[in-house]
Amino acid sequence: MSDPTNFVSLADAIRKAGDPLTMLRTSATGPFTFPRVPREVANWRDEQEAWHSSCALIDMSYHQTDLFLRGAGVLDLLMQVGVNRFASFPVGSAKQLVCAAPSGLHVTDGIIMRLEDDYFRLVGAQPVANWVQYHAESGGWDVEVHRDENSMFRTDDRRCYGLQVQGPTAPALMAEVVDGEMPEIGFFRIGDVTIRGAAVRALRHGMAGQSGFELSGPWADFERVRDAIVEVGANHGLVQVGGVVMYTLPIESGWYPFPLPAIYTGDDTKGYREWLSVMTMEGLGSLGGSYQAESIEDYYVNAVEIGYGKLIDPDRSFNGSEYLHEALKSPRRTKVTLELDLDDVVSVHRSSLFEEPPAKYLDYPYAGYSTFPADSVQRGGRQIGLSHWTGYSVHSRKVLSLALVDVEHSVPGTEVTVLWGEPDSQRPTVENHVVRKIRATVAPAPYYSKIIARD
Repeated sequence: MSDPTNFVSLADAIRKAGDPLTMLRTSATGPFTFPRVPREVANWRDEQEAWHSSCALIDMSYHQTDLFLRGAGVLDLLMQVGVNRFASFPVGSAKQLVCAAPSGLHVTDGIIMRLEDDYFRLVGAQPVANWVQYHAESGGWDVEVHRDENSMFRTDDRRCYGLQVQGPTAPALMAEVVDGEMPEIGFFRIGDVTIRGAAVRALRHGMAGQSGFELSGPWADFERVRDAIVEVGANHGLVQVGGVVMYTLPIESGWYPFPLPAIYTGDDTKGYREWLSVMTMEGLGSLGGSYQAESIEDYYVNAVEIGYGKLIDPDRSFNGSEYLHEALKSPRRTKVTLELDLDDVVSVHRSSLFEEPPAKYLDYPYAGYSTFPADSVQRGGRQIGLSHWTGYSVHSRKVLSLALVDVEHSVPGTEVTVLWGEPDSQRPTVENHVVRKIRATVAPAPYYSKIIARD
């Protein structure tokens, strides 16, 4: 997937490091970044509150990788790499494509849209484009692939822009900004609209319990469409969002953004590691946090436990189907939100600034400091789960964490402990510190009740 004269594969990088854990635990890379988007447009508190109280404009144009797939074999390819039900997938609709390794463990996910009978667009973080492109190229499918890489790995303009309007006033904003009448668009359906004469595809969805639309079109129309939304949005409390609060959307929405892909070990993904460039999120990323397992397999997750069980087709074969069909029957862990104890959070923050040795600094609004975070969750001194995505919610005035815990400890109200920090860190981006205990209380995930009509 890159210049063969300079190609270094993920497999090469693992061999050089000695093993995948060493490679990931010594990486200087921090959290996933949002290129070319300012950290804050106004201030992150008002920006985060906007998707609850009015409307947020989120620029998705730079950090996502798009994969355009055309050909008679696309649907068959998707049915092999995806765990989803595909019996109903009409033109003008979308699905959350969930991909498992042949082992059944989770690799990645993204949004797949059916634009024409044999033409699809896959949108998401780089790993889902990598995984699907590899299978398209190596599996002998009748599929033509066009890749529109994200702006972390390019300097020129992209093929398409992506803008998200999110919040309770988003429907009214859309009704005013489109040329003519706004069509009725069902949940995870795509409607064609025009804005200031520009053709726009509008995907209806929602995050953090609120309604929203993801808009896309040719790059040449980007500024015209964005400026129109900003102008009309003044009537609807629109707030433009910077990159730092984008990290917190998954926490409030209960969506697992970047679990460690189950690709670093095993013969069933060896070909992929040899194909995949090290100059990718999977190759450059870091593994951080207080959980210090001796095997990388202990960091892998499956689709059932991170909340995709309802999407899995129980009646057909696909990559990892035997494992996942069994996992549906008896899940070991489940997704929850953890509410971190306020007194312990303040104590950690005070220690990180004024004590010696200090606690690990807990940043706001997003506390993560690695690409793939994994903090130990304990109860009674025993390991019972992993905290993966931690940050501050202005709307709830709480520090929340998206986590996996053993099913028997998942009842809301259960008291647990999160170990905050990274013992004996080998990463130069992590300051010297001591691991601290933070009490936490189990709450549902998604944290906010959904009020989106799924018509």
